[in-house]
Amino acid sequence: MRTDIAEALIDVEAQLRQLGLWDKIVPPSTALASTEPFCVDTLTLPQWLQFIFLPTLYQMLENGDTLPERCAIAPMAEEFFRGGNLATQQLLTALKRIDSLLSTV
Repeated sequence: MRTDIAEALIDVEAQLRQLGLWDKIVPPSTALASTEPFCVDTLTLPQWLQFIFLPTLYQMLENGDTLPERCAIAPMAEEFFRGGNLATQQLLTALKRIDSLLSTV
């Protein structure tokens, strides 16, 4: 199960990179410390995935921590990318896989 989650996280990272949504510069610490869901007031969704979501889950997997029992990232991503010109289907599929895996742990 953890291996499947790690593979899905790698897929998300690969898709963000392929879509040109992978930032080379880390946002300021104040942006990362937002208390709003998905840091909507300080980060874009791709930034949140890159700098909050992925590192947090990678760390939890590495440490053997208990993983979240529910996850619903895909609906937020679908809304964020709605009407855009990017080919995000593979990214959304990877996020749906993470949602499914974490919601059945």
